[in-house]
Amino acid sequence: MSGTILNLIIQLVAGAIGGNAAGAALKDYNLGTLGNTIAGAIGGGLGGQLLQGLFPALASAANIDAGAIIGQLAAGGVSGGVLTLLVGLMKTMMSNQQAH
Repeated sequence: MSGTILNLIIQLVAGAIGGNAAGAALKDYNLGTLGNTIAGAIGGGLGGQLLQGLFPALASAANIDAGAIIGQLAAGGVSGGVLTLLVGLMKTMMSNQQAH
């Protein structure tokens, strides 16, 4: 399996987990399980790729380097959680505007 594909899979899974954790932690911004998973996976993939471009050492996960894999997990999880919270915030703001 290509290193790039392996990195992306790690980032997507970590992002989905991060998105669900963020939704569970902050109920006001929860998108539901499916919404949290989708937003988290997208955030994990995009954020992980962005951080991988900024920090090339993260790209060596294909060599089964534990540090690089941990970096991929952290980057994907955090960015997945952040995007989930941003989408939840936008959803909350839009529903509040429509209620008034």
